[in-house]
Amino acid sequence: MKLKYSLITRRQFLNTLFGGSLIAFFSGTLFSLAKFAFPTLGKEPDFVVLDKKEFAGIPNNSTKAFAWGGVLGLFLKKADGGMTAFKGVCTHMECNVNYKSEQKKFYCACHQGWFDDTGKNIAGPPPKPLEVFEIMEKGEKLIIARKGAKVDLAKV
Repeated sequence: MKLKYSLITRRQFLNTLFGGSLIAFFSGTLFSLAKFAFPTLGKEPDFVVLDKKEFAGIPNNSTKAFAWGGVLGLFLKKADGGMTAFKGVCTHMECNVNYKSEQKKFYCACHQGWFDDTGKNIAGPPPKPLEVFEIMEKGEKLIIARKGAKVDLAKV
C-alpha cells in the first residue's frame, strides 16, 4: 500500500541521521578519552599476593613499593619493626606519595600534602588519610588486602 503523504520529510530524515552520527562520534571520543585519562578506574583488586622473601630484607623505617592494581602500593617497615601497607596515592589529586624516613612522614609533592607514618593527613590539602591495608602471612606468601575484604586463604 502506498501512502499519499510521507510521515517525515527528507530533511527530517537526514537531520536525524546526521545528528545520530554526531552523537555516536562524540560519545565514542569521550569514552576513549576517559579510558586514557583514568586507565585504572575500577580495576583495583581486593587483595594482592606477594612473595614474602622480597620484603624480608627491608630495613626499619623504610618502604618498598608494590603494584596495587594499576596504582602504587607502599609497604612500610616502621622504626619499631612493625609493618603497615598503604595505597601510595594522595587522597587529594591521586599523585604518588613518597616516604621521608628522616621525618617519618609521607609526602605528596604535587600540592605539598603530608601524612604521618599511620597514614593520617597532617598538613596540606589532602582531605582524608591514606588507605591502609591489612597484612596477612601464609607460608612464603604475603597477602595485602583491603580492610574488610574477604580473602580465602585456602585458595591463595
